[in-house]
Amino acid sequence: MHLIDNESKLTVYQSAFAGGAAGAFTRAVGQPLDVLKIRFQLQLEPIEKGSKYSSVLQAVSAIIKEEGVTTLWSGHVPAQLLSISYGVLQFSTFETLTQLCERSDPKFYLANKHWLNFSNGAIAAAIATIASFPFDTVRTRLIAEQKTNKAYRGFLHAFSTIVRLEGTAALFKGLVPTLSQIAPHAGIQFAAYKLLTQNVLNQFKYFQRKINVSSTVESTLLANLIAGSTAGFVAKTVIYPFDLIKKRLQIQGFQEHRLSFGRQMYCNGLLDCVKLTITEEGFLALFKGYGPSMLKAGLVSALHFAAYDEIKYFILKIQQR
Repeated sequence: MHLIDNESKLTVYQSAFAGGAAGAFTRAVGQPLDVLKIRFQLQLEPIEKGSKYSSVLQAVSAIIKEEGVTTLWSGHVPAQLLSISYGVLQFSTFETLTQLCERSDPKFYLANKHWLNFSNGAIAAAIATIASFPFDTVRTRLIAEQKTNKAYRGFLHAFSTIVRLEGTAALFKGLVPTLSQIAPHAGIQFAAYKLLTQNVLNQFKYFQRKINVSSTVESTLLANLIAGSTAGFVAKTVIYPFDLIKKRLQIQGFQEHRLSFGRQMYCNGLLDCVKLTITEEGFLALFKGYGPSMLKAGLVSALHFAAYDEIKYFILKIQQR
């Protein structure tokens, strides 16, 4: 028996396919912004004129000039594996939990729909994060390394080298702050997106898309893009410091391959990393890379949710033929 998502009439497995495909598409488009964000996050010096990276345009120019344009897609293979595995697990888990909530107690579900979207999104994200986290660590290492002083020849070499020299646990460095930020981040995203598409934008005829003459089952692509980008901006702002700390923890033991980028941070765990960041760089350092991160959050979140719903809509249209 197939589990059915009552809103879209798709099986959870079809939703998983849509989530994975949407993740792969948005990762390919947003990877350069991810590279910029991580480079800014790992820079200990102030982001000002004269520093290694002082602005988005200057950083792009410097990276291309010093390391080549392909550096903007550093770590793309593990990043794609991360996005696909994360997207499959996140959306399939979310749809499964939502369907179970609706079937077990329809009245409670309708009365608490937005809170359930938040909690189901948070649980789904936590499960997807734990399963896909090694890909995130390898991606961060490949982006962080100086291409003229490379430590790894590619994804498989990086993965095996980290395990061999640092142990399997090294693949999960930064997992605690990641879970601290990803659960509320995804919860806010799902809740905001569903609120906007189901209770705000769908009140306007312009944003309604009919699958047949009798029922409106989907919001338009434009509505999905607006809702997705808004949800991305809000969620990313709330959890941003956790993302920065995660990245700094993921490169511990790897600093020798980043010496030309400036000072390096050596810390022992989450609290020590937070303390050193604030005492040595100031509180606002927790938001380094916020600019490219917001560009990425708006673009990727909009594309991710919109692509996911477009793929679901396409499958639904095929099924009705």
